[in-house]
Amino acid sequence: MCSALILKRNLKNGICTLTQNMESRHLQSSCPGLSSASLEITDADADAGLRGVFSGNLSLDLIEGSSWRMRRSGFCGMRSKKFDGFIDLDAYDTIAMRLRGDGRCYISTIYTENWVNSPGQQEDNSWQAFILAPKDTWHIAKIPLDRYLPTWRGNVIDAKLEMNPSRIVGMSLSVNAEGGVPGARTGPGDFKLGIDWIKALRT
Repeated sequence: MCSALILKRNLKNGICTLTQNMESRHLQSSCPGLSSASLEITDADADAGLRGVFSGNLSLDLIEGSSWRMRRSGFCGMRSKKFDGFIDLDAYDTIAMRLRGDGRCYISTIYTENWVNSPGQQEDNSWQAFILAPKDTWHIAKIPLDRYLPTWRGNVIDAKLEMNPSRIVGMSLSVNAEGGVPGARTGPGDFKLGIDWIKALRT
């Protein structure tokens, strides 16, 4: 699932910058569904550096003749490869992203070392928050870390749990055809999200 997000340490002004690594990206879509996704990396300019465009099509249809059973379809996402070791964001309290959206609601996921669901297992813990990216305009979305909710296979865990921001092993962005926040565009069809940068802030 995705384009890798690598932490580039910049401790001045309480900012850590997360930058794209073009050699380490994974895309994922609902399978055996017919959703599709791509990630294009472009040079914005000498000062802005690289920008990404995450785009594709969300479909609720399944591949004809598939024997797979699916509860939900219409999903696409991009996820970093596991970081080499951990990213420690204990000194920060907010994730900020400069995005150019299409009116859809996107999902920001932070993966941490597994200690909530099945300690010792390979599946990481996931913490998710919604992002509503306004259509056709660059917008800085800020998500406090304490707004990320613990989830298990897309469902919120109904328990009081706290993320350990010092043990982050990966990040992702995804989009669903259904669900999200009120006022967001929903349903099958095309999606497109421009990504200028992702940072961790100390506010």
